[in-house]
Amino acid sequence: MTFWGHLDVLRMSLYRILGVLLVTMILSFIVLPHIFDRFILGPTDGSFFLYRWLSALRGVPFAPDFGDGQFHVDIININVATQFMKHFVLSFWMGLVLGFPFVLYEIWKFIKPALFPSEEKSLSSAFIFGGGMFYLGCALGYCVIFPFAFRFLTQYQLSELIENQISMDSYLNNFLIIIFMMGLLFELPLVAMILSKMKLLHRGFMRQYRKHAAVALLVLAAIITPTGDPFTLAVVFIPLFLLYELSILLVRPAPPEDDDEDDDNPRNNWESIDDQSEEMQEAMNSSPSSQDSPESPQG
Repeated sequence: MTFWGHLDVLRMSLYRILGVLLVTMILSFIVLPHIFDRFILGPTDGSFFLYRWLSALRGVPFAPDFGDGQFHVDIININVATQFMKHFVLSFWMGLVLGFPFVLYEIWKFIKPALFPSEEKSLSSAFIFGGGMFYLGCALGYCVIFPFAFRFLTQYQLSELIENQISMDSYLNNFLIIIFMMGLLFELPLVAMILSKMKLLHRGFMRQYRKHAAVALLVLAAIITPTGDPFTLAVVFIPLFLLYELSILLVRPAPPEDDDEDDDNPRNNWESIDDQSEEMQEAMNSSPSSQDSPESPQG
């Protein structure tokens, strides 16, 4: 296929992706008002299922206190058009989440002709695995990460004279960023598998930099959940570190070490040239010379 043929295939894939996203966005726009109070605003009330489950942790060292069933945060709107515009924004992101498996499928169809049969079989399962991991990350962000961060930040007080009033913009922006970011972070094993198939990453490299990765993931977990207790930090850090360990198992093993390192040494190369010269000289000396050749018969 020519270069322009590949562009045509890519263009058709983009059209199909946009068409599916448009359908899922319309469906999300219709359904959103019916699930907004219980799903989107669920973490603003003490009856949220995570708060009720963690109420049993009262008295556990380093665990935050979730026993207060009176927790409730009122979300306010200070702009006239915010509710109307956020309806469209939420519909787009929900449509993207719902259509994400189809996006992965179109990406897979585009790169499939360039793969060998063995690579095609392994990467097909990798893309299916990646779609499931994306939803798992979004679920973790909604069920655990965002409620922890939201409850801590809304209950934190620099002064008792200051009353927190959370705007709709602030709430929904943090809600979308955390959930979608967790979904993308859970694509780490898929990215590692693709880089491994491209021979850009191997198991030895990831094991060598495991400690560096642990520090980076710990900093990332602290950014995602800016709470002060170790319990909340561990809730975010442990899944991320387990993702890194899972990526180590999924990538290809480390390549064997090169045993011919001495061949790159210039000194050894000169020595080999000298040895070859001596062998050639000995061969020339041992060959019969023209003076020792038999005399031609006389006529």
